[in-house]
Amino acid sequence: MTRYDTHSLSQYLDSLAAREPVPGGGSAAALCGALGAGLIQMVAKYSLGKGKPADVETRLAQIDREAGEIRSGLLTLVSRDAEAYLEVVAARKKDEAARKAAAVFASQVPQDIRKAAEKGLFFIPYLRKEGNPYLQADVDAAEEFLKAATHVADVMIKANS
Repeated sequence: MTRYDTHSLSQYLDSLAAREPVPGGGSAAALCGALGAGLIQMVAKYSLGKGKPADVETRLAQIDREAGEIRSGLLTLVSRDAEAYLEVVAARKKDEAARKAAAVFASQVPQDIRKAAEKGLFFIPYLRKEGNPYLQADVDAAEEFLKAATHVADVMIKANS
């Protein structure tokens, strides 16, 4: 199976636009979430070292680390979603137990995308308060990417149920 999380952005978008079953909406949702988490990291990094109290500096560094973990996890889910859908397609030719197992896996991936994006959204209020004031539009963009990831994940969860 193709690892979309190691493709260039251009290659991924070409794959997304192709007349192929994967990648699809769930994979794109994971990418949206990863973009949001990346923006959170950028804002946290630019907000460090600006003479803020030590507890704020510590929290910003922690947000950077945690958002990096979220971003990495979502990037992995870009490929896992495609893998899950291909299992569903392959299971159509198998018995009921195989179809059910594939459906469970396929519904778990968007749930994981949603959970990861929600974790990223948790940082938004703090970055609005303590983040670099020149980067508030990036905080807003991060929020919108993460919200999009949760909304699309919900659509995929419903479709896979």
